[in-house]
Amino acid sequence: MALAAVVLCLISGLVSANELGGKTTRRDAALQRSEPLAYAAQRLYVALSAADAAAATAFLSGGIESPEVRAQYQQSLADAADALATATAGATDARTRDIVALVAADLPVYTGLVESARANNRQGFPVGSAYLREASGLMQNSLLPHAAELTGQRLAAVRADQRAITGPPWFALATLLVVLVGAVWASRILVRRTNRRFNLGIVAGAGAAVLALLWIVAATAAAHGAVDTGWSGPTARSENLAQARILAQQARTDETLELILRGDIQATERDFEAKTGQLRDELANVSGPDSPARQQFSQWSAGHRKQIDSYTIANYRDAVNQAIGPAPDSSAHLFAGLDTTLRDSLDHNRVQLRRQIGDAGDVWFGSDAGTLVLMVFAAAAVVVGVWPRLKEFL
Repeated sequence: MALAAVVLCLISGLVSANELGGKTTRRDAALQRSEPLAYAAQRLYVALSAADAAAATAFLSGGIESPEVRAQYQQSLADAADALATATAGATDARTRDIVALVAADLPVYTGLVESARANNRQGFPVGSAYLREASGLMQNSLLPHAAELTGQRLAAVRADQRAITGPPWFALATLLVVLVGAVWASRILVRRTNRRFNLGIVAGAGAAVLALLWIVAATAAAHGAVDTGWSGPTARSENLAQARILAQQARTDETLELILRGDIQATERDFEAKTGQLRDELANVSGPDSPARQQFSQWSAGHRKQIDSYTIANYRDAVNQAIGPAPDSSAHLFAGLDTTLRDSLDHNRVQLRRQIGDAGDVWFGSDAGTLVLMVFAAAAVVVGVWPRLKEFL
């Protein structure tokens, strides 16, 4: 009985130390790998959408676009390339490598089509719009879906790390409960053999196991409370905000493409309304009715209606001015305000997410060594408590 109790206490201590130490290791992995890769995937998705919107805006400018629009397009491509490099460095599974390879292959094709459209547009050749439409089709049908899949995978990895950090350490709890059951069993045997109601060594060992158990339960509750994994938490908000920004960029592309094509805009307008409808829902999930983002979205929608009104009465110049003009009430200006708000909200949510993951990991600090020390003490207490009884029968 004494040998079994000592071995059980030591096994429980080692199992607990290993499982609890794994939680702090998982915290470090989340902060150094999973979360940065998820952020890079989101950046890639947003940057590709922003590049497509900027390319359409530059084309609509006609001739030589403004330096600001050109710089915006080039910055979006640079952001996409940087995010893609980060995602490539962190690619470990086969599917992720395939996605990264497909994006890396399609991105130069897209930029080549955009440059062909730009060159033809500067010379006044109508074929430029066909090149731009082909580039936008490649973006919508290949680049963005692959970036979306990569983002989903990376966010799933972050959620898995959160569950691992905040979830109960079941093996540690199970072994500690077995120790307590064993202590009760050993105490009953000692009562029958020695007529002594309590053995101080067994009681001390059981007390150490109870203390370790309470430590783990309290740490689990604190870790779970440190991370908000609900719909209003930073993880869900980041997903909604990233999706909202992407939908806004795609709707902005539709807004300018319908003027570039100079034809029937019903199909493009239906696509615009579908994206802005989804955008409205995403904003409703992360902000109140009086939030800056929702107010800016309403103003941008009103500016778009002005653009459509001008286009339908064949006032093309006013429609273009409304779409890309410098006026404070132009769609370009209003959209820029909305995009800035969404970007700042994403950055703020990222800070919150990393802080919550760090706080949840800090809760487990010292628990691995502490439980191991307690269970070594429990094993020693069992030996000290049972040894006088053993000597009585030697």
